[in-house]
Amino acid sequence: MTPPGTLLVPLYVHPAVDPGAWRELERAAGRLYGVVLNVADGPGRAAPDAAFTAAARRLRAAGVRLFGYVDTDYATRPVQDAARDVRRHREWYGVGEVFLDRAAAGRDRLPYYRRLARAARLGGARTVVLNPGVHPDPGYADVADLLVTYEGSWTDYAAATVPRWTAAHPPARFCHLVHGVPGDAAARAVARTAARRGAAVHCAVPGTPPNPWQHSPAPEAA
Repeated sequence: MTPPGTLLVPLYVHPAVDPGAWRELERAAGRLYGVVLNVADGPGRAAPDAAFTAAARRLRAAGVRLFGYVDTDYATRPVQDAARDVRRHREWYGVGEVFLDRAAAGRDRLPYYRRLARAARLGGARTVVLNPGVHPDPGYADVADLLVTYEGSWTDYAAATVPRWTAAHPPARFCHLVHGVPGDAAARAVARTAARRGAAVHCAVPGTPPNPWQHSPAPEAA
């Protein structure tokens, strides 16, 4: 099996609104760790979205792993509701992995994420990504296959620090998501910085809040 690339891309724009961004990901398939599929803060409410179904089919055909977006609402969402989203992603879009977003980071919430990760795997998720967006309690490294330990702006990324406990785990267990990246040179700097800080997976996009993830990353970010 070909090893995955280094880019985990949360592309939060509808394929009918920006089909070009989705086509760019097909062309960049060899550089991708995967793509996060987010229909409506999850798989959608009642039925699959035809445009996402088609986009997912094309990405799978290109060899791209798909991660279904699941909102955990900082460990306040019922586990059974989140697990239902995992199943719907698999059944509606052929998604084989899961991206658990808005994750808590405190030790007291670890039991919730253990239950949810177990339910996700039982529901067919082969890879579990957990996104607290900061370095959580070290126990979270035993829950997820990949931890997003930074999600934020390019300007803040320069001053970010890495706790010592991360050195006990391989870089393939960590991801940094950086937005507001002002050009190709800065995107390359994100890739170098992530690697230097022990994160083998990353993404760098030019977008800014409220939804910075409407853009596919520059090719130079790989």
